[in-house]
Amino acid sequence: MKLSRPVSWFLTAFGVWSWIVWTTFVKNLWKDASGLAFEGGDHGSPTSYFWVHLTLAVTSLVLGTAIGVLGVRGLRALRAAR
Repeated sequence: MKLSRPVSWFLTAFGVWSWIVWTTFVKNLWKDASGLAFEGGDHGSPTSYFWVHLTLAVTSLVLGTAIGVLGVRGLRALRAAR
């Protein structure tokens, strides 16, 4: 299957965007002072909220990486076809 140039760029941009958004989310989750992510406030034991959201972020990073790789491979295939 051959991807078009706009689709390849979209997939690549999605992968980059995913890394920007979810790494920021994980940093903010780690710094959480509201008591949602850690019992007892400042880095006590992690709560279920922390584990669920960390799992969500890691899954999104893996999927974003896979989608970005597809986009980059599409762009390389278009360049090689010239």
